[in-house]
Amino acid sequence: MTRHLLREHCFKILFVLDFYPEEETKIQIDNYFESPSLEDEEDELIHDANYSDVDIEYIKSKTMLVKDKRPEIDQIISELSQGWKLERIGRVERNILRLAIGEMKYDNDIPVSVAINEAVELAKTFGRDESYSFVNAILSKVSMEE
Repeated sequence: MTRHLLREHCFKILFVLDFYPEEETKIQIDNYFESPSLEDEEDELIHDANYSDVDIEYIKSKTMLVKDKRPEIDQIISELSQGWKLERIGRVERNILRLAIGEMKYDNDIPVSVAINEAVELAKTFGRDESYSFVNAILSKVSMEE
C-alpha cells in the first residue's frame, strides 16, 4: 500500500475517533480494520480493506502517535487559527491538520513539505471547496516555526 493510502487510512480513523469518547478508541480502530472493502454506485472503491500486517501496524502506530499528541497538536492549531475556535473547524480539516502536524512535529521520517502536500491533497479529496487553502495556510505557519 502506498504512503498516501496509508495516510488516508490514518485520517479516516482519526475522523471516526472524533465522534467517540476516548475509552472507545481501541474498539473503533478494531472496527475500522474489520470493515469490508466498500464501493460506491459507480463501482469506485471507497474503503480498501486489503491490509498487510505491516500496513496495519503503520496505520495504527501513526494514528496513535497523533492521538497521544492530540492536546499539544490541538494547542498549535488553536494558536495558529486566529479567530477560529478548534470546535468551529470542520472535523475533516481538524483531523487533516492533526495528522499533518503530528507528522511535521513528531515523525522524523516525513519531510515537512511532504506532510503539507499530502494534507492539502487530503483536504482536496475530503474537504469542502476551499478547505485545502485553510489547511495549507495553517501548515505553512507551522513550518515557519520549525
